[in-house]
Amino acid sequence: MVKDKKTTEQPALRRELKARHLTMIAIGGSIGTGLFVASGATISQAGPGGALLSYVLIGLMVYFLMTSLGELAAFMPVTGSFATYGANYVEEGFGFALGWNYWYNWAVTIAVDLVASQLVMTWWFPDTPGWIWSALFMGVIFLLNYISVKGFGEAEYWFSLIKVVTVIIFIAVGVLMIAGILRGGENAGWHNWQIGDAPFSGGFSAMIGVAMIVGFSFQGTELIGIAAGESEDPAKNIPRAVRQVFWRILLFYVLAILVISLLIPYTDPRLLRNDVKDISVSPFTLVFEHAGLLSAAAVMNAVILTAVLSAGNSGMYASTRMLFTLAREGKAPRIFGKLSKGGVPRNALYATTVVAGLCFLSSMFGNQTVYLWLLNTSGMTGFIAWLGIAISHYRFRRGYIAQGHSIAELPYRSGLFPLGPIFAFILCLTITLGQNYQAFLQDRIDWYSVAATYIGLPLFLIIWLGYRLTKKTRFVKYSEMVFPSSNR
Repeated sequence: MVKDKKTTEQPALRRELKARHLTMIAIGGSIGTGLFVASGATISQAGPGGALLSYVLIGLMVYFLMTSLGELAAFMPVTGSFATYGANYVEEGFGFALGWNYWYNWAVTIAVDLVASQLVMTWWFPDTPGWIWSALFMGVIFLLNYISVKGFGEAEYWFSLIKVVTVIIFIAVGVLMIAGILRGGENAGWHNWQIGDAPFSGGFSAMIGVAMIVGFSFQGTELIGIAAGESEDPAKNIPRAVRQVFWRILLFYVLAILVISLLIPYTDPRLLRNDVKDISVSPFTLVFEHAGLLSAAAVMNAVILTAVLSAGNSGMYASTRMLFTLAREGKAPRIFGKLSKGGVPRNALYATTVVAGLCFLSSMFGNQTVYLWLLNTSGMTGFIAWLGIAISHYRFRRGYIAQGHSIAELPYRSGLFPLGPIFAFILCLTITLGQNYQAFLQDRIDWYSVAATYIGLPLFLIIWLGYRLTKKTRFVKYSEMVFPSSNR
């Protein structure tokens, strides 16, 4: 990006994220409270087989989505990422809606994480008002993003490293317990897959029910696309990070779920009460306790807190950059497009922080209600962003070939095209629309539940169609697509 003081009046974003930062941002984005906490809920609701199959299918979908995003980001590394791709290769209003949807998605996710931080800290300090912890951690996350992009990258690197080490140790301890080398695995084995209604408790409907929880666990992997605009060498570093996605999914999720299911029956009462009311009761904690590690609860609480802060830190970065890009493209108030001397969009950061302040509503309405509402809303908008990635990549590749270009010219090529993006789109759409279909089959429709689940869909359509009608935009033809002649 060329600095032009006459047109921008501010320095440009700085490409200060190194390969190790980018890799850990991608890893950190895929490891959070969804794995450490919600994994217990998925096993208890869908059974060990249902939970494992859900993680495998969603993991495969995310892998295809990341290879699609990798191809786009390596070719055109911009901070706006898929919002820009949606505008360039689908329709301008579509990109506009994707951008605002993604900003809202992560701004709300910050609030979700701050509510979670209250619940974690209650384990240590039960008499301290929760809003104090939310305010404290929001201040920490704000400062990490306020200073410089390098400060964000370095903090996320260490946050992610703690989570990676924890998962690796957990899997190693679990395997030793199953093998009988460590105590606590006396009741471990495949017989846990045969009790009750296992391995598929609740059938297909239960799998669909937990799919959104699983999907929310994976959200954040697409952060590599946002970070591409501030990566030192995106054409080289983006493909490297994307290639590791499949193995991260296999190691951190599938193996972890398998270990938990072999060690803990899905009917275990403690596993069944694994919800937001008692966020410290993690299946990871249960396994460590079975191994005789008495300090497991305190250690896992600290790790879960790290995961929460990591997700909030990444969310603050992603939403701030998206709002900045929207402003630079004339799709948001111009004030959000200004940068500090250090290359940080601080006005966009201020606005995002205000929205994240929704977490304080938890002290007014109760932790669980607000947490679940925000969680559902954020989960739906995240799936919409994924749908946008699949559509944008499909049309990008079609247009690129239609104009006579060779895919050999691309810095990184997504495999199994067009099967990959088509599979990801169909599965993502199925989960999105079928998430709460049971509500429509009841004698009396639970409109509150329906609204909490699906509110993101009409909001996206209203923003998209409103922009299209106002600006009179149309779908971009393959022959009219503009491709950068060189990559920066």
